[in-house]
Amino acid sequence: MNRKRIWGWWFFDWASQPYATLLLTFIFSIYFSEVARGHFIAQGADPMQAGAQAQALWGWALAGAGVIIAGLAPVLGAVADRSGRRLPWIWLFSGFYVAGSAGLWVLHPSGAGLVPALVLFGIGLIGMEFATIFTNALMPSLGSREEIGRISGSGFAFGYLGGVVALAIMLALFADGAGGLTLLGRPPALGLDGAAREGTRFVGPFTAIWYALFMVPFFLWVREPAGARRGGVQLGAALRDLGALLRSLPRRRSLLAWLVSSMFSRDALNALYGFGGVYAGTVLGWPVILSGIFGIVTAVSAAIISWLGGRTDRRWGPRPVIAACTLVLVAVCVLVVGMSREQIFGLPLAPGSRLPDALFFACGAAIGGAGGVLQSASRTMMVRHTSAARATEAFGLYALSGKATAFLAPMLIALVTTASGSPRLGISPLIVMFLLSLWLLGWVKPEGEPEQ
Repeated sequence: MNRKRIWGWWFFDWASQPYATLLLTFIFSIYFSEVARGHFIAQGADPMQAGAQAQALWGWALAGAGVIIAGLAPVLGAVADRSGRRLPWIWLFSGFYVAGSAGLWVLHPSGAGLVPALVLFGIGLIGMEFATIFTNALMPSLGSREEIGRISGSGFAFGYLGGVVALAIMLALFADGAGGLTLLGRPPALGLDGAAREGTRFVGPFTAIWYALFMVPFFLWVREPAGARRGGVQLGAALRDLGALLRSLPRRRSLLAWLVSSMFSRDALNALYGFGGVYAGTVLGWPVILSGIFGIVTAVSAAIISWLGGRTDRRWGPRPVIAACTLVLVAVCVLVVGMSREQIFGLPLAPGSRLPDALFFACGAAIGGAGGVLQSASRTMMVRHTSAARATEAFGLYALSGKATAFLAPMLIALVTTASGSPRLGISPLIVMFLLSLWLLGWVKPEGEPEQ
């Protein structure tokens, strides 16, 4: 086992995690909801309508990026497997990641740059997702079948730790709260103007710099698998390979059940990540700083539980781990839907009660831990359904299953939010999606299924 190569592979998780932690979930999503909400209020909407419109706009943006990822992921995976090369694709989509995240600076507190920021966010998200496909495809060559679960779980733990460190730096030095000051009570670093929200706006460029810096160990230590074939881009042959794989799915019932199950669970989980910060801002009225502290709690729990989950995966296998995590996420969604600032499941709260805040912090720890372990065990399960030679194609198909309906959860949230006028009730479709994934998991073979 090449320890240096494994560490290099882990550094991708460390480098890329801030896109999810800082941009998708905690800092940028909160800032976006604040700006969009203020924009719609200025156009005449009442505060509740403005919050719903902001959440719906965010949902449509995530759905659009998901459609693009779903359409291209399996084709790109097949092309990469046919050529035998993954690293050039990781370089390419790393460029998307850096350009998209750096460009988020354009979103001004006045609402200027609202649409360009959403487009740039989508570009960066596409870059992160595609780079992840090709990085995950290297997993089968990192260790034995018995060790893959531990390697995957440790990678997620390392990534979440990177997210914690990045979030702590952002909160301490840059993200501006009341009075334009950071969590340390000082103006943002680098001469940024807190009153103009420049500290918070810096989250995009900061994420880009973080990724570029910490991908250096990956590109220095990770090489293509030994014995991998080398060739140019052969689109026609790649499409034939992909077609053969798709035609084999009716015969490979475990793989088919797993792809559909993971389609629902990962779509719902990504929506839970994507809308958690927006929920905190629109339903509980949290400012960016409090949401950032919430993010640290979530990421720390995710790092610890993902590390433990990797060892549980090695001991019991991925399927029971995935089932347990899904049940935890169902419980979280039920609580989130039933809770507001004024009541919990219809029971009124005293004015100014902090119980909803405490419960949402607990939800954050559960989302981070269960979500991290679910993702780690899911990619282990995917490895059990493929081989090293066709791993990118398989993970491309895996990405397709995660993105084929990636528009569905954001769209359902947008539709229910719009119809009900309530960001809280808008989360309810995720409960059904998690339960569907759990039912389909029963058809998945614990040890996977060989290629045919």
